[in-house]
This record gives sequence, C-alpha cells and structure tokens, in this order.
Amino acid sequence: MILRILYILKVSFVVIQIGWLSACANLSYYAQAVDGHFKVIHRAQPISTMIENPDLEPKLKDSLIKVMQLREFASRELKLPDNLSYTSYADLERPFVVWNVYASPELSLKLKEWCFVQVGCVNYRGFFSQAKAERYAEELRQEGYDVHVGGTRAYSTLGWFSDPVLNTFIGYSEIDLARLIFHELAHQVVYVPGDTAFNESFATAVEHEGVKRWFKSNGTAFEQTTLSVRREREEIFTRLIFKHRKRLQELFHSSMSDSEKRVWKVHIFDQLRDEFLRLKADKSELGSYDRWFGQNLNNALLATVSIYTQLLPAFQGLLKQQDQDMARFYHAVIKLSKLPKDERNFALQKAAEGYQHWNVVER
Repeated sequence: MILRILYILKVSFVVIQIGWLSACANLSYYAQAVDGHFKVIHRAQPISTMIENPDLEPKLKDSLIKVMQLREFASRELKLPDNLSYTSYADLERPFVVWNVYASPELSLKLKEWCFVQVGCVNYRGFFSQAKAERYAEELRQEGYDVHVGGTRAYSTLGWFSDPVLNTFIGYSEIDLARLIFHELAHQVVYVPGDTAFNESFATAVEHEGVKRWFKSNGTAFEQTTLSVRREREEIFTRLIFKHRKRLQELFHSSMSDSEKRVWKVHIFDQLRDEFLRLKADKSELGSYDRWFGQNLNNALLATVSIYTQLLPAFQGLLKQQDQDMARFYHAVIKLSKLPKDERNFALQKAAEGYQHWNVVER
C-alpha cells in the first residue's frame, strides 16, 4: 500500500508539472505518457514470486532466472544501481512498449528536438500507441520532414520508478538480454537533459563493457567467440553508416541548389544500399541487417544510428583512462556531465584520441 501511495504521489507530481508547461508539448501527449506508463507498472509482478509458481511456463521461468543473475551481476561487478528495477515482470501483450518518432529536415541530418518535463530536450517523441505514433509521423511528413517510426522494446524512467522486465524483450538471446539490462540501468547513473547522444553513447559503452565481462565470467569459449563476431559485424555496419552519413553532410553543406541536393541525396542512399549488398556477399553474417536496409532509408533513420554510437569511442577512451574501474568511470562521466556542452564535447574528443572510429557529426 505504501509503495502504491508513493507511486501515486510521483505521478501526481508529474501531472502538476504538466500544468506549468505552455510550449513544450500539449497536455494530451503528456496524458498518454502518464497513462501508458501507469498501465505498464500496473501489470508488473515480482519475479521472485513468479518463479516459485509451479505452473509458470518453463522457458519464461528460465529467462526470469537469467534476468535475476544479470541483475545481481550488474550491481556487483558493474557497480550499477542496486534497486528494484528489473526485479518484476509485466506482460503487455504487444511486441513493443513504445513507438518513437524521429524526424530530420529534408536536407539536414540534425534530428528534430522535443522538450519535456524532467528529461529536457530529446531527439524523439515516444508514444504508447503505434497508431498515435504513425499519425504524428504523418503530420511531420506533411511538414516536409524525413521521418522514422521505430518500435522500442524497453525504456528507462531514470530511476524515478522501478522499471520492470517486459515480455517485449524477455525472449531475447542471453547477449541481447544482458545488453538491454546493462544499458537501461546505466541511464540511472547519469543523464544530461538535452544531450541524447551523450546519454545513449554512455549507456552503450556500459552495455559493451558489461556484456564483455559477463561472458568472460560466465560464458563458454563459443559464446565469447560469438560475441566477438557480433562486435565485428556491428563495427562494419557502423563504419558503413558513418561513411555515407559524412557524404550526406558534405552534400547538405555544399553550394549546390536544393533541387540538385535532392537528386544526389537519393543517389547516396542508393550507393549505401549497394555497398551493403557487396559487403554482405563477402560476410553473410551481415544478413542480420537485411531488415534495417529493408526500411525506407532517409535522414532520420541514419541519424538514429549515430545517437547510440557517435560518442562511444570517447567513453571507451575515458573508461581506459580510469583503468577499466567502473566506479571511477562513473565518477568521471558525472563530472563531465556538469560541464557546458562545448567543454563536454572537447573533453570527449580528447578522451577518444587513439581510437580510430571517432566520428564527428552535428551535435
């Protein structure tokens, strides 16, 4: 009962803050966000209770036990927050928990920003309904934006609430389950309002380091090899995207007319797809990206890749500077997060020196 009262007080606080807003977003959007999150929490059940149920489906039980092991490892070895997040489970009876809408101008790779209570400005707008997300996306398309709608299997409340494990990702492989839990918990360590790339790249760095340590401690030689192959595949994909993203940036900043830019933009996207097919012919494992390339390639879709990876080398360099000590790493990142953005970017660039894949994009 006490926990429920605390929850209602938290929600009420958010609703009160909504009343202070005039331009950031409309009330109906906030209402769907509060209602959507409440419904997620309402479905949550303690994992410890569920796994004692003899009628629980065996595959689900095994996955929940694995989550408990990963959760304990995250606190003990990665020094991530030790709280009630990912100690409960909710079945939403749908494939995604939210759908994020991303938008970029037709001739720019800079993502549109939306500003919200507590989290500041972010490069996406999330909906608990796919239909509402698609309707909003269509409005943006009518305004001339390149738009991408992506289903998301998890999100972080930044420690405001105890985030549950969801059916949307419980069926993941052990690698993906570990990555997601470590990534989302990292958001509770530090969050910089208005700097999505900083937040997501930091969480990705924690995720990568966490998965490496998990399989070093708990994985077989085959699993560690699988992880290595996967990392190589991801690096090839990321380099490919940044290569063509850079070409698009140069095009959009050139002196060409807008009509010429539109023609060359299509040409660059065609070349991106062609190069992917050539790479896949040599490395069949790249076929895992077929679904990504099966989407409508546009500025917004390309920009979503950089959100998670553009500062990754910087955070990896910073972790190395701290002798791979996670607690010291977090302390350094928190200190960095308090700097003005220009100073933060300079410090990140210095930390990335020595890494080959430092990528400069619009921030």
